[in-house]
Amino acid sequence: MAEPAGDRFFVALLPPQAIRDEITAIKQEIWQRFGSKAALRSPPHITLQPPFLWPLSEIGQLENPLEAFAHTQPAVPVQLRGYNAFAPRVIYIDVVQAPCLMAVQPAIAAHLEKTCGIVDRVGKTRSFTPHLTVGFRDLSPTAFRQAWPEFEQRPFEAEFVAQTLTLLHHDGKMWQVFSEFPLKPSNP
Repeated sequence: MAEPAGDRFFVALLPPQAIRDEITAIKQEIWQRFGSKAALRSPPHITLQPPFLWPLSEIGQLENPLEAFAHTQPAVPVQLRGYNAFAPRVIYIDVVQAPCLMAVQPAIAAHLEKTCGIVDRVGKTRSFTPHLTVGFRDLSPTAFRQAWPEFEQRPFEAEFVAQTLTLLHHDGKMWQVFSEFPLKPSNP
């Protein structure tokens, strides 16, 4: 079955700007030292709904359900701890699999399938592994073998509360924030 025509979008949680800047510096280091620059084509993020096609002319029919969903979801506390990998090509900052975070991903996938017909067929076959990619699939296996022993031992810690659900749009070169939807404030 052919994919419908449209622009590329995905839905994610983004850390606050200070943490984004810190992670972007790590992405730049991996590009300069190991030749992987594809991770620099998007802001640091935790993907909740992987890239899909949607007609820009019908963006309201995507944004309205996302806004409605966000209003039902509490802000999401996120803990970043160390590094992990999808060997032999991807290095990422590991995200603690807290219940609140682990619940939001299947909930948004089900909501987008029901309201917009968006289905992540691959995601339905494997479990959600929240992560922030710093070395992407353009990292060669040789470069991965050089980089991974270093990153495997390198410490990284950060915490934040994701206050918004973010829709990102591919502009032909990079992923850009397209719109943000406030989540319900978390209880104090």
